[in-house]
Amino acid sequence: MTLDPVLAQIDADLDAATARLLDLLRIQSISTDPAYKDQCDAAADWLVDDLASIGFDASKRATPGHPMVMGHTGDDGTHVLFYGHYDVQPVDPIDLWDNDPFDPQVEDTAKGKVIRGRGSSDDKGQLMTFVEACRAWKKVHGTLPGKISIFFEGEEESGSPSLVPFMKDNAEELTADVALICDTGLYGDSTPAIITQLRGLLGEEITITGPSLDLHSGMYGGLAMNPARVLAKVIAALHDENGAVTVPDFYDGVPELSNELAASWDDLRFDEKEFLGKVGLSEPAGEKGRRPLEMIWSRPTCEVNGMISGYTGDGFKTVLPSKASAKISFRLVGTQDPHKIRENFRKMVRDMIPVDCDVEFHGHGASAAGQMSTENPAFAKAANALSDEWPNAAAYVGCGGSIPIAGHFKTVLDMDAMLIGFGKDDDAIHSPNEKYDLSSFHKGIRSWARILHSLSKD
Repeated sequence: MTLDPVLAQIDADLDAATARLLDLLRIQSISTDPAYKDQCDAAADWLVDDLASIGFDASKRATPGHPMVMGHTGDDGTHVLFYGHYDVQPVDPIDLWDNDPFDPQVEDTAKGKVIRGRGSSDDKGQLMTFVEACRAWKKVHGTLPGKISIFFEGEEESGSPSLVPFMKDNAEELTADVALICDTGLYGDSTPAIITQLRGLLGEEITITGPSLDLHSGMYGGLAMNPARVLAKVIAALHDENGAVTVPDFYDGVPELSNELAASWDDLRFDEKEFLGKVGLSEPAGEKGRRPLEMIWSRPTCEVNGMISGYTGDGFKTVLPSKASAKISFRLVGTQDPHKIRENFRKMVRDMIPVDCDVEFHGHGASAAGQMSTENPAFAKAANALSDEWPNAAAYVGCGGSIPIAGHFKTVLDMDAMLIGFGKDDDAIHSPNEKYDLSSFHKGIRSWARILHSLSKD
């Protein structure tokens, strides 16, 4: 099957493809909030109907949480499984959005047209690049190159509690020659990237309780233990003066960057000043003596994601709070064991809790880091296909984020996974005013068409 007419069809159909994406973005599929359960169901139904319209045998599969969407088409040739997730992050703080996050629009900006709305980049816009590539192939040739399976999840943004059990229960149906994941981004604005390593993720929420109720700080201050003080001490103790994490045995399993990989990353000419400058910062704040790309791709981290204690409304209230809580996450690399780190972290915190205070913990996920082998010939084919579409040649890069599904494909299904995405650093995923460049959406569709064509060749 020839490629050029498919690319022409993609170009001609861009307006309609954008309209379809806007329809999907209007569905408020926030997986972490039970109030949006029906909306998550609606997003799954929308995807089933859309896949069916282009010839997939598509269905919605129930789980204890939000449903999975499965689709299959073709019966011979290279079998690829494409994964994406239709759920999105909460929109808070809503007052920082310029417009309704679920009333998506195409906007003109200084850098070109963008699709603005929650989920536009993470991950509805990205998953639809693949669907639209399939639509174009079907429109032109009446069929798709090879055998293609679709696997859309509805709980990625809320810890994926149903994912591994579903994969184990449906292992035969899900197993393919290679898995494709579109939940990452470009390197810079115009270099396509294939992710070869991902950091793992461990989340911990701690709540320290002191007095049985909030107290008047004049009547009790100085005599009663303040849990906010205790929490501040705990947080301050998590890093040393060089930026290293102090949790006992935290660096067990952390590999040093190889000379070969260091040279490859140096060739990318990463400019940390420019990278940080885009968000109003200027200096790297991680471990001293490490390359900037090491800090975000191949070194582990401990970060405070949120803190709550006492009165936080307008004005002032002289209260000594009863409780203080924090959400803390660890990005992991190499063979770091998230369960061991959780155990050591909790012991470290408990040892710092004084008399008259108690601490409770609530875990939020525990996934190890992922390392993808590029020995599968599909990687070279995909790299060549991407290089044909974009101004710069494709690069093998690391990623500071955590996408547990990539590791699950290997450990549960013994499949290699290729992570290829078309987001940009300034897409504001998980933040107000999330956007997806219209050009990235367009070229992403064309990229998948090229990749499918390359993978279908012997």
